[in-house]
Amino acid sequence: MAAIPSTSSTTACCIVGGGPAGIMLGFLLARAGIEVTVLEKHKDFFRDFRGDTIHPATLQLLYELGLLDQFLSLPHQQLTRLTIAIGGQPLPISDFSQLPTQAKFIALMPQWDFLNFLSAQATKLPTFHLLMEHEVTGLIESHNRVTGVRANTPAGPVEIHAKLVVGCDGRHATTRTAAHLPVHDTGAPIDILWFRLPRRDGEPENALGNINFGNFLILINRGDYYQCGFIIAKDTFVTRVQPEGLDAFRDSLVRLVPFLSDRVNEITSWDQLKLLSIQVNHLTRWHSPGLLCIGDAAHAMSPVGGIGINLAIQDAVAAARILAPPLKTSIVTELTLAHVQSRRELPTRIAQRFQVMVHYFLNRTLGHPAAIKPPLVLRLLSPHPSFRRFMARFIGMGVRPEHISGGH
Repeated sequence: MAAIPSTSSTTACCIVGGGPAGIMLGFLLARAGIEVTVLEKHKDFFRDFRGDTIHPATLQLLYELGLLDQFLSLPHQQLTRLTIAIGGQPLPISDFSQLPTQAKFIALMPQWDFLNFLSAQATKLPTFHLLMEHEVTGLIESHNRVTGVRANTPAGPVEIHAKLVVGCDGRHATTRTAAHLPVHDTGAPIDILWFRLPRRDGEPENALGNINFGNFLILINRGDYYQCGFIIAKDTFVTRVQPEGLDAFRDSLVRLVPFLSDRVNEITSWDQLKLLSIQVNHLTRWHSPGLLCIGDAAHAMSPVGGIGINLAIQDAVAAARILAPPLKTSIVTELTLAHVQSRRELPTRIAQRFQVMVHYFLNRTLGHPAAIKPPLVLRLLSPHPSFRRFMARFIGMGVRPEHISGGH
């Protein structure tokens, strides 16, 4: 017999997951005067090695909300260009300086700072409610329609009933699993090991990475340290990387990026590394009656290009614009939910195809210990400003960038 919930409440829109998509959607719906409740299973936003790149498209949204200057007063670093080093040869890939945006750079900021900032703005609105330590365990259904969620909290189980439930709970989404939404798995041939190393003043910034000798290392400037991402072949951490030992791992870092030689010995345990199993998949249907999934819950992205967080935020902006009118007046139909998917599906598919193409190149490169040469196509295109502007628009703005209704 099911436990009787300790409390039951009602809201217009219940958002599952307090990540970038969930907080942005909640903020925008509350800004439109809609009662919204966001459920986050953790007690805070502090989890390292999440997406930390705030792209120009997202910064433009903050500008349209009148929040950009306040946001940029927080500690962050700025990248105006992206370069990748292949076989020791640096290749400029993108130049954001010509973008038609207010902020012509990528802001590097820990995701918890971004979420704390955005949620603080949202909580100023009387119809926005953020409930931490609310872990959703299942959906409530009535007459073949999702009408709410069940959640566990430190005070006991609760039920929250809503006109609409939006799943923003990431690649392992409870919402999409409980609703049995169909998933198409594209697959990914790589995983990534995240870790930290100290950074010295004046050292190069290279957010797109260094590829050579069968290895690929990303260095993201976090001020006094690098957030490092070491790409490995899928499912080889336990079978190959660990058995070869920490000395071999440290040596591979130094061979790839020699200036790290004075600090790699700070890696003394595998516990300092976090393995992220990379997924690339998407729902073929993002919705069922009473439920919509967006962000990673609808389309799990690879870290390639750092575009996942920004794609999720774009989903949230489109969803808020489409969902606000029916949430104010009546039930949200599946036709309306399908409208959100049709608006955002093309940008998602294009971004994932780009990531799969990069995965293919990486998979061919990993594990081949010889020095490599950059692909001919990159050597031909990289010197041209038009190519760098195109890539800046694709990476920085994405396909079909969204805008805030009633913004600046």
